[in-house]
Amino acid sequence: MSAKTLNDWAGWAAQIEIEGQCFIDGRYREALDGRSFDKHSPLDGRRLAAIARCGQADVDLAVACARRAFDAGHWSRMAPVQRKRTLLYFAELLERHAEELALLETLDMGKPIAHSLATDVPGAANAIRWSAEAIDKVYGEVAATADDQLGLVTREAVGVVGVIVPWNFPLLMASWKLGPALACGNSVILKPSERSPLTAIRIAQLASEAGIPDGVFNVLPGFGAEAGNALSLHMDVDAIAFTGSTNIAKRLMVAAGQSNLKRVWTEAGGKSPNLVFADAPDLRAAATSAAAAIAYNQGQVCTAGSRLLVQRSVKDEFLEHLRDALQAWTPANALDPASRYGALVDAQHLEQVKGYVASGVEEGARLFVGGLDGTRDSGCYLAPVVFDGVRNDMRIAREEIFGAVLSVIAFDDAEEAVAIANDTPYGLAAGLWTSNLSRAHQVARALRAGSVWVNQYSGGDMTAPFGGFKQSGNGRDRSLHAFDKYTELKATWIKL
Repeated sequence: MSAKTLNDWAGWAAQIEIEGQCFIDGRYREALDGRSFDKHSPLDGRRLAAIARCGQADVDLAVACARRAFDAGHWSRMAPVQRKRTLLYFAELLERHAEELALLETLDMGKPIAHSLATDVPGAANAIRWSAEAIDKVYGEVAATADDQLGLVTREAVGVVGVIVPWNFPLLMASWKLGPALACGNSVILKPSERSPLTAIRIAQLASEAGIPDGVFNVLPGFGAEAGNALSLHMDVDAIAFTGSTNIAKRLMVAAGQSNLKRVWTEAGGKSPNLVFADAPDLRAAATSAAAAIAYNQGQVCTAGSRLLVQRSVKDEFLEHLRDALQAWTPANALDPASRYGALVDAQHLEQVKGYVASGVEEGARLFVGGLDGTRDSGCYLAPVVFDGVRNDMRIAREEIFGAVLSVIAFDDAEEAVAIANDTPYGLAAGLWTSNLSRAHQVARALRAGSVWVNQYSGGDMTAPFGGFKQSGNGRDRSLHAFDKYTELKATWIKL
């Protein structure tokens, strides 16, 4: 962990030079039509940089360069062990530049610098490294055939992959996709969110320095309706890997049908339930975890435990523990290494989250912690909000808020808890707390979610797949299952 103080980080932030151009075919350049947009920090509103506003022409150029690089084979036909070495060096460069990348991440989207340093940057490097280490250990198959036939099943890179990532974990979410996509030999065009493009732009140069050939890794900042839409409709893009909202995921799948039936892999929204039974091993520990589950990253987490289901007999006691635990999550300057709770990504999103708080009050839920007055004088800060007495049909319980707004719902037994938990269009994650081993297995099995955590909320690493059921998406990030998204299976039959 860095020994820098708030003054150190603030001083560096005041003078850091920030690259805002797109990266195509191995070099930075302006958008072809010269357009740009200003990026401001949610910490204090300061202008950080002018960012290239890429559009159709830039997408066309990047796709042409990516296709040319793919067809040339300098990367796509490179021996897996050689791609591995290059990607391992790329991961090393991410670590060498950890403090710079962490600062960019914090200035860009508002998360505490301590979290950027401890989670986002090392997690990104680890994701690249894990995929690199795995790629020369992924084998094909020999089919069970007659004696006069040899059936081979092999994996081939899918080709040109568009990677579209969200603003909440810009570097980490990108790396979850870049790792396997590049390791498999694809050419990649990364489209970061216009709300947090800075680390994506910066790592393009590091990828080139690591030895990834020109055209293999390109970065196109810009708006989703422009660059993202052009990428999703492009006839020469073979796959889209996306993390973001369910609404955009649906649009991408429609675009695939309107264009070339490109593969579309989506990790979309969530409204994840966190179930606390009366026999939880430690109610205070469960409350501490529930506080982190909604407040970490200012609630801007797709798996945030935003619906807290508590068994009625212990609800009042649990809520008092929760109130105490949330005292550790108060808005503070995100550049302060002691801060655990930073800013929302921008003023527009702040107003959207505040709108949900107002909606909860209007629908009759009871404000238990926080409210619309939990802001700071400057920056996009809003303290965590907890509603009690929530019904599962209220907006605050149905829609993904993407802010630290927690809905508390009481239940009487496991059957009711599971019914409430599954009564949602989403199915990304869920947690449950109980000392009963049979209940833990039965409830975990009954919950319709891609990840289920028992006596913890959040967990896992690169060895296990991550993704959702229902409208939380398809396909999986992390683990060897991620390689399925970036490869085609080929069957080759040889007459003996």
